[in-house]
Amino acid sequence: MNTLFKIVPIAVLIVILSAFASNNTHDDAYDVGDTIEDFSLKNVDGKQVKLSDFDAAKGFILTFTCNTCPYSVAYEDRIIALDKKYASKGYPVIAINPNNPNTRPGDSFEAMQKRAKEKGFTFPYLVDEGQKIYPKFGATKTPHNYVIQKTKKGLVIKYIGAIDDSSRNPDAVKEKYLETAVDALLAGKEVKLKKTKAIGCSIKV
Repeated sequence: MNTLFKIVPIAVLIVILSAFASNNTHDDAYDVGDTIEDFSLKNVDGKQVKLSDFDAAKGFILTFTCNTCPYSVAYEDRIIALDKKYASKGYPVIAINPNNPNTRPGDSFEAMQKRAKEKGFTFPYLVDEGQKIYPKFGATKTPHNYVIQKTKKGLVIKYIGAIDDSSRNPDAVKEKYLETAVDALLAGKEVKLKKTKAIGCSIKV
């Protein structure tokens, strides 16, 4: 009996520690105000894309999205509209698919190419091969969005979270969080609402 009581607490402790570790895999991820490192990922056209390729950009609208999540699909037209509105003003959209295609075949590179062509994406749609980039950003959902500004000290995150306050119905949007953030930066002002909760599907590992 004494041996059983010694074993059980140890087993419970192992489970607790394991859960704690798994819930903190992004503890060292970027946050608002952090300077990010450049990266190189493959676009649907087969070419490598880096943020440093965009010489004229003032910053970026970075979105982790995918083909298969209903929330991502619901936001596709809005993401296209964001690129059309802000790319010419210096804030192009950069989309990254973080899902593991072995877990979610609908997010394979070939499926990404097909989706980008069908929807007429006007922005790079990159694949996070090996799932190395999304953890650096602390992304947990598709879509998960970041507004990044070019500054003297580098590429700085100014906003993290949702695009707006209506994930399913664009007609019900009252607060355009991401647009408000970009508009503030373009006006030379500080972003007031720096973080919101990203609503979407969990990233498939």
